[in-house]
Amino acid sequence: MAAEIRLSELAAGKAAVIRSFPKSGSGFLRLREMGLLPGTTVTLVRVAPLGDPIEIKLRGYLLTLRKSEAEHIGVEPAP
Repeated sequence: MAAEIRLSELAAGKAAVIRSFPKSGSGFLRLREMGLLPGTTVTLVRVAPLGDPIEIKLRGYLLTLRKSEAEHIGVEPAP
Protein backbone atom coordinates (compact mmCIF):
# COMPACT_ATOMS: atom_id res chain seq x y z
CA MET A 1 0.00 0.00 0.00
CA ALA A 2 1.39 3.42 -0.97
CA ALA A 3 1.79 6.20 1.57
CA GLU A 4 -1.09 8.62 1.96
CA ILE A 5 -0.49 12.18 0.74
CA ARG A 6 -2.67 15.26 0.53
CA LEU A 7 -4.68 15.88 -2.65
CA SER A 8 -2.94 19.27 -2.89
CA GLU A 9 0.43 17.44 -3.22
CA LEU A 10 -0.61 15.23 -6.16
CA ALA A 11 1.21 15.92 -9.44
CA ALA A 12 -0.75 17.09 -12.49
CA GLY A 13 -1.91 14.18 -14.64
CA LYS A 14 -1.66 11.64 -11.81
CA ALA A 15 -4.55 9.60 -10.44
CA ALA A 16 -5.24 8.74 -6.81
CA VAL A 17 -7.90 7.17 -4.61
CA ILE A 18 -9.43 9.22 -1.80
CA ARG A 19 -8.65 7.58 1.57
CA SER A 20 -9.49 10.17 4.23
CA PHE A 21 -11.86 13.08 4.34
CA PRO A 22 -12.94 15.56 7.03
CA LYS A 23 -16.25 14.61 8.55
CA SER A 24 -17.32 18.05 9.73
CA GLY A 25 -17.92 21.51 8.33
CA SER A 26 -20.49 22.86 5.91
CA GLY A 27 -17.91 23.28 3.12
CA PHE A 28 -16.94 19.63 3.36
CA LEU A 29 -20.58 18.54 3.32
CA ARG A 30 -20.85 20.32 -0.05
CA LEU A 31 -17.77 18.47 -1.36
CA ARG A 32 -19.16 15.10 -0.27
CA GLU A 33 -22.41 15.90 -2.04
CA MET A 34 -20.41 16.47 -5.22
CA GLY A 35 -18.94 12.96 -5.04
CA LEU A 36 -15.70 13.38 -3.08
CA LEU A 37 -15.98 10.25 -0.93
CA PRO A 38 -13.43 7.73 0.37
CA GLY A 39 -12.72 5.12 -2.32
CA THR A 40 -13.37 7.50 -5.22
CA THR A 41 -10.66 7.73 -7.90
CA VAL A 42 -9.66 11.26 -8.87
CA THR A 43 -7.18 12.64 -11.42
CA LEU A 44 -5.47 15.99 -10.98
CA VAL A 45 -6.02 17.64 -14.36
CA ARG A 46 -4.24 20.95 -13.85
CA VAL A 47 -3.07 23.54 -11.38
CA ALA A 48 -3.53 27.28 -11.87
CA PRO A 49 -0.32 29.22 -12.66
CA LEU A 50 -0.04 30.55 -9.10
CA GLY A 51 -0.88 27.14 -7.60
CA ASP A 52 -4.47 27.84 -6.60
CA PRO A 53 -7.08 26.58 -7.52
CA ILE A 54 -6.65 23.01 -8.75
CA GLU A 55 -8.89 21.09 -11.16
CA ILE A 56 -9.66 17.41 -10.64
CA LYS A 57 -11.63 14.87 -12.63
CA LEU A 58 -13.91 12.46 -10.81
CA ARG A 59 -17.01 10.47 -11.70
CA GLY A 60 -16.96 11.81 -15.28
CA TYR A 61 -16.86 15.54 -14.54
CA LEU A 62 -14.35 18.27 -13.70
CA LEU A 63 -14.32 19.97 -10.31
CA THR A 64 -12.26 22.98 -9.27
CA LEU A 65 -11.12 23.15 -5.64
CA ARG A 66 -9.23 25.67 -3.57
CA LYS A 67 -5.84 24.40 -2.51
CA SER A 68 -6.88 24.97 1.12
CA GLU A 69 -9.77 22.51 0.62
CA ALA A 70 -7.55 19.95 -1.12
CA GLU A 71 -5.07 20.01 1.80
CA HIS A 72 -7.69 18.32 4.01
CA ILE A 73 -8.27 15.36 1.66
CA GLY A 74 -5.94 12.36 2.00
CA VAL A 75 -5.29 10.29 -1.12
CA GLU A 76 -3.30 7.20 -2.06
CA PRO A 77 -1.54 7.58 -5.44
CA ALA A 78 -2.66 5.01 -8.01
CA PRO A 79 0.05 2.68 -9.35
